[in-house]
Amino acid sequence: MSFSGKVVWITGASSGIGEALAVELAKASARLVLSARRPDELARVAKQCASTEVMIVPLDLAKSDDFEKLVADVLARFGQIDVMVHNGGISQRSWVKDTAMSVHRRLMEVNFFGTVALTRALLPSMLAKKQGHFVVISSVMGKIGTPMRSSYAATKHALHGFFDCLRAEVTNDGLHVTIICPGFIATDVS
Repeated sequence: MSFSGKVVWITGASSGIGEALAVELAKASARLVLSARRPDELARVAKQCASTEVMIVPLDLAKSDDFEKLVADVLARFGQIDVMVHNGGISQRSWVKDTAMSVHRRLMEVNFFGTVALTRALLPSMLAKKQGHFVVISSVMGKIGTPMRSSYAATKHALHGFFDCLRAEVTNDGLHVTIICPGFIATDVS
């Protein structure tokens, strides 16, 4: 697949996998929408992608009330999103017996509900054009569980269930869903 001229929106674009993906997609002449919580870090990444058109859209996945407006702003500039890369998220390492409910809730809010809300805000435009691709950066933790990763693994399992169902719902509408399950990668989240 050629990414030349394609509009790719990446959450979690300020570091790690998201940053590396942005740099590589810029080299492939994709037009980029970069999102994360830290505008200063997004600006730093955007400088590395200066060879292509870049739109910085700061967002916090835990605050989904403004996602419809953000999607409208991106669509006003680019007309469509060809690929939505859901890469943003947070991690957790603690024993279940020591993990407060607030931690479980925060991880679900950011990693699952935020991703679902952004998908729902973007989905109508993709369905209208009968094209688009959702790429979910999950984890091996979406398939298996290990000690001290209960909340994180639960959010990734939830993403698998949601996006497997979405794939079944939109496959005849020209949309695609891909779930990627990397193993350990040395990033700020780890």
